[in-house]
Amino acid sequence: MTGPGATAGEALSVHDLTSAAKDVLEGAFPKLWVRGEVSGFKAYPSGHWYFTLKDADAQLNAVVWKGATFKIPAKPSEGMQVMAYGQLTVWPASGKMQFSISQLMADGEGLWQKQFDETKARLEKEGLLDPARKRALPRFPRTVAVITSSEAAALRDICSVIHRRHPGVEIVVIPATVQGESAPDSLVAALELLGRWVRGESAFRGEGVPAPDVLIIGRGGGSREDLWAFNNELVARAIAACPIPTISAVGHETDVSIADLVADLRAATPSVAAEHAVPVLADLRANVAQLGGLMADGLQDRVDRGARELRNRADALTQRAQRVSERRRARLERIVTRLGQLAPRAIEKRRALVGRLAAALEGRSPLAVLGRGFVVARDADGRTLARRAAFAKGSSFDLLVQDGRVRATTDSVHADGPHLRTDA
Repeated sequence: MTGPGATAGEALSVHDLTSAAKDVLEGAFPKLWVRGEVSGFKAYPSGHWYFTLKDADAQLNAVVWKGATFKIPAKPSEGMQVMAYGQLTVWPASGKMQFSISQLMADGEGLWQKQFDETKARLEKEGLLDPARKRALPRFPRTVAVITSSEAAALRDICSVIHRRHPGVEIVVIPATVQGESAPDSLVAALELLGRWVRGESAFRGEGVPAPDVLIIGRGGGSREDLWAFNNELVARAIAACPIPTISAVGHETDVSIADLVADLRAATPSVAAEHAVPVLADLRANVAQLGGLMADGLQDRVDRGARELRNRADALTQRAQRVSERRRARLERIVTRLGQLAPRAIEKRRALVGRLAAALEGRSPLAVLGRGFVVARDADGRTLARRAAFAKGSSFDLLVQDGRVRATTDSVHADGPHLRTDA
């Protein structure tokens, strides 16, 4: 044996030997597919995955470096039968042979379906897929936001349908990457920008453009891998957090994504999404005209009913007034009749009372006293002179007698009785 390592003096270092073995192994085995069962799977904080591929007779250490994990839809489960594409090599640090995997798939749709089911289950547990949280689309939107690729045929379809149905509706496009490794982050960023605009935290297109009333998010058809960004959990949560109703339009009718399940409405295609988002202007005008006619007819009916009601009430009031008048007339007649019966007796009673009062007054009248021979002295002012102090010698006064008045003059005043002299 000749060559490096043939003698003790030519001994190779361990690194040289493992490196040489790596070169020989990689040269002998180009990249290839290997089928086996996953065992001992571990995902490290560094982002690398380590596990063993095995069958009934052998096993092989396997690794998926962090940079390759984004191409694999989900982590494989323990015991899952998979097909791995990679390079057989030797890891010099450990001296062990391992299979460096760049692609991994289960038989059929295993890993893709696994990620879809796990994401769906988490969102469903939080209520984000609950039909009760679905919002109704606005009936008369002023602005429609569209999140998709600015170069996609889907965008042209959406704009064409909206302009045809309602030319007055504004369309605001928020461009985003819709496939590939950067697509989820791009879609989330577009949704966050839309949310800030709707909430008034930033302006997207300047003044004069109303904030969007509804959002269409999606893309046209493609392979499973092309559409996979719309199954991303972060994208789904961003759609659920959107402040305006959302329409998801991803792929074709047979393609159902997590975005479709979270959105307020799922459309089979982008064109159908545009039809859901915007009404036909001609139909709106026809409906308005029809409603105007119905309102006019209804108003006329209401006026006619009101007129009939007023006439009926007027007739009822007239009849009621007549009945009240008749009752009052009958009552007055009864009162008059009663008064006619009571008046003579009342008058007779009053006449007797007046007679008694007249007799009493007559008995108390000063004229009656004069009739019995008494007189009353009064001065020129008509004041009664009842005491001798009111008479001054030589003063004139009047004496009231039963049939007239006598002028007199005071001659003298005595305490024991008057001596009067009268003039003819």
